[in-house]
Amino acid sequence: MTGLFVTFEGGDGAGKTTQARLLQEWALDQGRTVVRTREPGGSEVGVLIRDIVLHHRGEVAPRAEALLYAADRAHHIATVVRPALERGDIVIQDRYLDSSVAYQGAGRVLGAHEVRELSLWAAEGLLPDVTVLLDLDPAAARTRIDADDKPFDRLEAEHASFHARVRDAFLDLAAAEPGRFLVLDAARPADALAVEVQARVGALLGRAGDVGTRG
Repeated sequence: MTGLFVTFEGGDGAGKTTQARLLQEWALDQGRTVVRTREPGGSEVGVLIRDIVLHHRGEVAPRAEALLYAADRAHHIATVVRPALERGDIVIQDRYLDSSVAYQGAGRVLGAHEVRELSLWAAEGLLPDVTVLLDLDPAAARTRIDADDKPFDRLEAEHASFHARVRDAFLDLAAAEPGRFLVLDAARPADALAVEVQARVGALLGRAGDVGTRG
């Protein structure tokens, strides 16, 4: 038996954490076993890496940043995600390799192809069964982040052109893999978005045999 791998992507403030929580609650109500996790920071090693990439005071070279995310991903997939999928669990994850392609590949201008290949190598080719992209205008996202009244992390603090590149990169990724992505307007009410996510995941759970495209 194989599990189901669901990832949530989008810019900061798009509502990924809320949608991941709502999907987890729904899946548990269906009697499913769920592992909810995130990148970076979904393992003990990842917590240490998360502190560096998001909260380090001072400069982190863009290539070093990309490698740190890849290191987190390699350990996280090997120790958390693959074992859960092999048990037949549903893995619900906040951010995965598409975030690296968008943030480091496009935002840091390191190149989408290069960063994707690095991420796939780190994850041994594992792709999600479905990736939910919560698309939101960066200006609207910034308003949401400001309302939280919390200090910005290193990526949230980047300028508007950085976040515009990130959004465009996410949309390009979704256009290139329409079978994997579910693109939703994150300006809509959270409950309405959750219904669409549940419908997509429910359809995948209803299929016989292997539901995914994992490596």
